[in-house]
Amino acid sequence: MQTRFAILSLLLVFTFCSHAVGQGQRGSLTSNSRHIIYGDIKVDQGQTGTDKPISLDLILYNEFGNQISRQRVQSNGRYRFIDLQDGRYYIVVEYEGTELDRFTVDFSSQYKSDLQKDIELQARVVSEAAKAAVIAAADRYDRGSRTSSLFSKAQDAQKNKKYDEAAALFRQVVEADPADFPAWLELGTAYFAQKNYGEAEKAYLQAIAKHPDYALALIGVGRVRIVQKNYDGAIEALLQAVKVQPRSAQANYFLGEAYLQNKKGSLGVGYLNEALKLDPVGMADAHLRLAALYNAVSMKDKAAAEYEQFLKKVPDHPDAKKLKEYIDANKPKN
Repeated sequence: MQTRFAILSLLLVFTFCSHAVGQGQRGSLTSNSRHIIYGDIKVDQGQTGTDKPISLDLILYNEFGNQISRQRVQSNGRYRFIDLQDGRYYIVVEYEGTELDRFTVDFSSQYKSDLQKDIELQARVVSEAAKAAVIAAADRYDRGSRTSSLFSKAQDAQKNKKYDEAAALFRQVVEADPADFPAWLELGTAYFAQKNYGEAEKAYLQAIAKHPDYALALIGVGRVRIVQKNYDGAIEALLQAVKVQPRSAQANYFLGEAYLQNKKGSLGVGYLNEALKLDPVGMADAHLRLAALYNAVSMKDKAAAEYEQFLKKVPDHPDAKKLKEYIDANKPKN
């Protein structure tokens, strides 16, 4: 008889999502503001016949794909990442090395804030063969002690925005071990941060050559090509990213953006809406892109609706006043 075991499947992310201001007051408008993201993790194990606690890994990355922090949390516990600078982040939820899902966190406002995002998961029973298939596709790489040390130093440099140093260290990693596809990804990210887009694309393509279904590298290629106005090339890479990881809000967002930039807005609408469905707050900018599209084709009522949805999620946006004026002028009157 084939051995069976419990594995987690994503049931619902964002069961609760709210902004709460730390200490009951607004922070000052300075770049020294710090933010907190936290939430409860609930696991329904009714289908597994066991209540043994399950350990989950939550990994925090910045918008460039650099790992900032990692926490191991027991099922029905709470995660918490503190002291975060302004900017965008995303959190990956893993179980035994297998990615269950990821979501984006947007702290672009300079107001200090606390953000709660709860995660609800359901455990189900699957075969060992199915588990093996999932793990085979996971984006994991086991590196030796020497390159592990270099990789950690490079990540620290990248975290501190020392991109020259980070690029040099990641280059040493891939020279010592050309098969290290996550290091190629990080090297591409360092070059991207330096706006060295040619070298960034080369590094991302190396990552894909080592691991063809590496969604993060495919997204990286797409972003580089959008910046370089190679929209057909971006669409090609991002279509593959969505195919590999259909629940990636970033892949859907950038694919929608590439279609819009390529004057194929009708093809991009679905992907932008999917990005919003997967990550309603983190991908709030998709409302702006949709509004711009609708405005361009004189569908101002739909543009106003998108702006209204955006302001519900990002009320402190610098252009909030202008957006409200547009909404007032174009929203259908009851």
